[in-house]
Amino acid sequence: MCPYRLVLEHLTSRWGVLVLIELLERDYRFSELRRAIGRVSEKMLTQTLQTLERDGLVHRDAKPVIPPRVDYSLTDLGREAAQQVRALAVWTEQRMDAVQQARDAYDAAKRHH
Repeated sequence: MCPYRLVLEHLTSRWGVLVLIELLERDYRFSELRRAIGRVSEKMLTQTLQTLERDGLVHRDAKPVIPPRVDYSLTDLGREAAQQVRALAVWTEQRMDAVQQARDAYDAAKRHH
């Protein structure tokens, strides 16, 4: 698989999209991010953040305090990517009526054949 396709997969994965869009608004601690996204397991969020960190899109800032404090933010590269992903998410939301009409027409045509 081409390397860029793998990164594209990371950016557009179910949780990758949501993480990037949330972090575009502000920095988050892990638990805050998990609550903001909702319905994501701790393991899945950890994997997603590690993948995005490895790709240079997310910065993990672990502070040596007790209890440990870890903040997540976007890198400059991550901010660029998140803006693109958010634009796609906004477009999708705005065009859902047209998509639903197309689905209904497709389904109706399928039923009549």
